[in-house]
Amino acid sequence: MPHVGSPMAGIVAKIVVSVGDALEFGQTIMILESMKMEVGVESDGSGTVRAIRVQEGVPVDQGDPLIDYD
Repeated sequence: MPHVGSPMAGIVAKIVVSVGDALEFGQTIMILESMKMEVGVESDGSGTVRAIRVQEGVPVDQGDPLIDYD
Protein backbone atom coordinates (compact mmCIF):
# COMPACT_ATOMS: atom_id res chain seq x y z
CA MET A 1 0.00 0.00 0.00
CA PRO A 2 1.47 3.39 -0.94
CA HIS A 3 2.08 6.01 1.70
CA VAL A 4 3.03 9.66 1.94
CA GLY A 5 6.29 10.19 3.83
CA SER A 6 7.39 13.22 5.76
CA PRO A 7 9.50 15.56 3.60
CA MET A 8 11.39 16.85 6.66
CA ALA A 9 11.75 16.54 10.41
CA GLY A 10 9.16 18.52 12.36
CA ILE A 11 6.05 18.36 14.50
CA VAL A 12 2.63 17.49 13.09
CA ALA A 13 0.70 20.74 13.59
CA LYS A 14 -2.55 19.83 11.82
CA ILE A 15 -3.96 16.83 9.98
CA VAL A 16 -6.23 17.96 7.14
CA VAL A 17 -7.55 14.58 5.87
CA SER A 18 -9.47 11.74 7.50
CA VAL A 19 -9.61 7.99 6.88
CA GLY A 20 -11.93 7.34 3.94
CA ASP A 21 -11.35 10.73 2.27
CA ALA A 22 -10.67 10.85 -1.46
CA LEU A 23 -7.10 11.96 -2.08
CA GLU A 24 -5.84 13.83 -5.15
CA PHE A 25 -2.26 14.28 -6.32
CA GLY A 26 -0.82 17.48 -4.82
CA GLN A 27 -3.55 17.83 -2.18
CA THR A 28 -2.38 19.13 1.21
CA ILE A 29 -2.76 16.32 3.74
CA MET A 30 -1.20 17.92 6.82
CA ILE A 31 0.83 20.82 8.15
CA LEU A 32 4.25 20.31 9.74
CA GLU A 33 5.95 22.85 11.95
CA SER A 34 9.70 23.02 11.53
CA MET A 35 12.04 25.77 12.72
CA LYS A 36 9.02 27.94 13.65
CA MET A 37 7.65 27.69 10.08
CA GLU A 38 4.52 25.86 8.95
CA VAL A 39 4.93 23.71 5.85
CA GLY A 40 2.14 21.95 3.96
CA VAL A 41 2.71 18.28 3.12
CA GLU A 42 1.22 17.32 -0.24
CA SER A 43 0.08 13.93 -1.49
CA ASP A 44 2.34 12.24 -4.02
CA GLY A 45 -0.52 10.20 -5.48
CA SER A 46 -4.28 9.81 -5.57
CA GLY A 47 -6.69 7.32 -4.05
CA THR A 48 -8.49 6.86 -0.74
CA VAL A 49 -6.94 7.53 2.68
CA ARG A 50 -6.74 4.14 4.43
CA ALA A 51 -4.73 4.97 7.58
CA ILE A 52 -3.26 7.98 9.34
CA ARG A 53 -0.06 6.92 11.07
CA VAL A 54 0.59 10.05 13.15
CA GLN A 55 -1.25 12.35 15.53
CA GLU A 56 -1.17 16.11 15.92
CA GLY A 57 1.61 17.27 18.23
CA VAL A 58 3.85 14.28 17.48
CA PRO A 59 7.40 14.79 16.14
CA VAL A 60 8.33 13.06 12.87
CA ASP A 61 11.62 12.52 11.04
CA GLN A 62 12.23 12.91 7.34
CA GLY A 63 10.85 9.87 5.51
CA ASP A 64 8.51 8.73 8.30
CA PRO A 65 5.21 7.41 6.86
CA LEU A 66 2.35 9.85 7.53
CA ILE A 67 -0.66 8.31 5.76
CA ASP A 68 -1.45 5.17 3.77
CA TYR A 69 -3.68 5.33 0.70
CA ASP A 70 -4.74 3.13 -2.19
